[in-house]
Amino acid sequence: MLQEAPRPLLEAHDLVMFDLDGVVYIGEEAVAGVPARLVRLQESGVRVAFVTNNASRTPEEVAARLQSMQVQASPQDVVTSAQAASSVLVERFGTGAGVLVLGGPGLWEATRAAGLVPLDPSSTPDQASALVTGYGPDVLWREVMRVAVAVRDGLPWVASNTDMTIPTAFGVAPGHGVQVRMLEEFTGVSPVVAGKPAAPLLEETVARVGGTSPLMVGDRLDTDIAGARALGLPSLLVLTGVTGLSELVSATAEHRPTFVAPTLEGLFEPHPVPTAEGEGFGLGGWHGQVRAGALTMEGAGSEADWWRTVAVTAWQHADATGEVAETTGLCPPSP
Repeated sequence: MLQEAPRPLLEAHDLVMFDLDGVVYIGEEAVAGVPARLVRLQESGVRVAFVTNNASRTPEEVAARLQSMQVQASPQDVVTSAQAASSVLVERFGTGAGVLVLGGPGLWEATRAAGLVPLDPSSTPDQASALVTGYGPDVLWREVMRVAVAVRDGLPWVASNTDMTIPTAFGVAPGHGVQVRMLEEFTGVSPVVAGKPAAPLLEETVARVGGTSPLMVGDRLDTDIAGARALGLPSLLVLTGVTGLSELVSATAEHRPTFVAPTLEGLFEPHPVPTAEGEGFGLGGWHGQVRAGALTMEGAGSEADWWRTVAVTAWQHADATGEVAETTGLCPPSP
């Protein structure tokens, strides 16, 4: 269930970790209002980190892209799954270890920066201690075949992430997770995964940026929110990206956020929670109830309180009955 925050959320956290796509930007444009809200957050003294499962770009490239959208960011504020994967490799094999790299420039640079020796995937496998893979649009099929055989024959494997899709200028395309699944099916081996929802990326972020009370902010339940829950960290779900009404209502326990808000303004506001009212739940003038399997919302109030009431009403119903409430015809109020 959602948790209460009687004071503005940022007052309880000294590090806020932001997913990028769907939270900070969509495509080549910043999400409306985000640059100004991030300035407010940074000026409050809270540490800010930008966390991405995309291993193809370097932190410098990510920071430059954010700056082009009027978002204040330095390379030190950016943590990638390539950096987390490199730390996993160093912990296991030590600095100086040779590593086959199948991926983009961000993965090559991260392994070098961590003190590893990146090797071309066409290198003889016995020169390498392990394989690391990540998204790379220029990866060649002959390289995939070569590393697949090496993994099947026993070479340890770390994957930057398992995201099944990636947004592109020409639409949603296959992500690194598709390649991971293919290699798994061929080799019978599953990799150690660094990116969300696995633990290493968020652990790497806290280690690099600092903070004793971190908060994860994301738009995806299966990566951002599940990753925070796996580490026992609180999370804020914002509804500016891929999660909408049906996804929120059907969220299983391991994918439910600690807090929910329509936008990043939720960082600057208290978070009340709905309470039981009759056969449903109420908050701020809204009343939610499931009747004959359908979620109904009545009353009037803020958009944020509407979403909180929806979440608690639907989740309580799902936990009690094992069924997801129907939401046909239900629409959130205008901001």
